[in-house]
Amino acid sequence: MYPRAEKRFIRTNRITIIVLFLVIAAGGIVRSTGSGMGCPDWPKCFNRVIPPTDISQLPEGYEQQYVEGRAKKNQRFAKVVDLFGYAEIADKIRHDESILVHEEFNAAKTWTEYVNRLVGVIAGFCLLFSAIFSFSYRKTKPSIVVWSVLNVFVVILQAWLGSIVVSTNLMPWIITVHMLLALIIVAIAIFTFYLATTLRNKGILYTEKVGPLKALSLLALLLTVVQVVFGTEVRENIDHLNDQGLSRTSWVEQLGQPYLVHRILAYTSLGLAVLLFFLVRNRFSSLTLQSKYAWIVLILVGIQMMSGIILARFDVPAFAQTTHLVVASLFFGAQYYLMLLMTKLKR
Repeated sequence: MYPRAEKRFIRTNRITIIVLFLVIAAGGIVRSTGSGMGCPDWPKCFNRVIPPTDISQLPEGYEQQYVEGRAKKNQRFAKVVDLFGYAEIADKIRHDESILVHEEFNAAKTWTEYVNRLVGVIAGFCLLFSAIFSFSYRKTKPSIVVWSVLNVFVVILQAWLGSIVVSTNLMPWIITVHMLLALIIVAIAIFTFYLATTLRNKGILYTEKVGPLKALSLLALLLTVVQVVFGTEVRENIDHLNDQGLSRTSWVEQLGQPYLVHRILAYTSLGLAVLLFFLVRNRFSSLTLQSKYAWIVLILVGIQMMSGIILARFDVPAFAQTTHLVVASLFFGAQYYLMLLMTKLKR
């Protein structure tokens, strides 16, 4: 059905999407284990390609060296923030001494962060190869080339932002932007996969009007993005409570309004997912991709709700934090692909 060059792109793109979700999973493990500052510099780790396993392998006074390097990078970043008109945020980056606090060496955290970076590098190469192989569509579907190449530049931006996350000592709003940019990269990869697979296989698409289904799926997707933003804010509050040395048993009751909004959005997302499931199952055959992804979305939102309940009822265990983040990203990806599948076939 597909020419050899197009098969190669589709196969590479599929692998890329899987690796991107692995990157998000690795990032979730880093966050839940508090390993974000396991490597105080970037792109190397303690100025090494292979990080140390013991503090004895580090030179004397290494702490001050990395603090000074991060301070210089933060000053440059503050100038960029200033250019966009956020003078107050830029001023905080320049003068908030807490973002320069050094974290003591911990081999486990260092290697956790290092593995996260390795998976990120693999994802970068996958996106690069996808972009190269996308040129097989330069005549038949040039938009695939444009989006694939654009995604390479977006992942470069993401890598730079990752270095800023380190230099600012995990400044909360930068972590939120970092997460949203990861979802954008995933969305672009899924979109190019959709364009490539539907170019010659029109049977995937529906031949009649789908009514409010696409609008409803778009609403559900946007709601998920908003929920991710609030979820990231909840996570930031948890980090703050942890830094204060408070017991895990008291965390949930002190999370405040962002947590309440996050919970309300979770139940709303569940309701929309159930509604969308029945509408899709009513309109499409059970053998179609639309029906299959409606099932996937329903299952994922169920797992997401369960992980949220575990977080709330069992004092925010680390494994549930990672599960919650990974399933949220998978849920977003499945919702987005389902929305794309709602496109009516143009005759």
